[in-house]
Amino acid sequence: MRRPPISAVGILDKFAHCRRFRVFKVIDDVTKECLAAVVDTSISGRRVARELTAVIAKRGKPGLIVSDHGTEFTSNAMLAWTEEADVS
Repeated sequence: MRRPPISAVGILDKFAHCRRFRVFKVIDDVTKECLAAVVDTSISGRRVARELTAVIAKRGKPGLIVSDHGTEFTSNAMLAWTEEADVS
């Protein structure tokens, strides 16, 4: 049975004192449940891969991962991870 897709979304925002931060969220596209949320001043492709690996370990591999194509999703680390994890 094919698992439903998940969305991986990166959001850029600022604190009141103008320091930028990023929020990385993994959302189940069917239930709209937030499977992971990471807040940091910088989120690399390696960090995204590590978080997605943890979600897959808990919930199983999704049928598809949809992203907003931010730099953390198009990095060499993520390209290598998609091949290694056999996800699209």
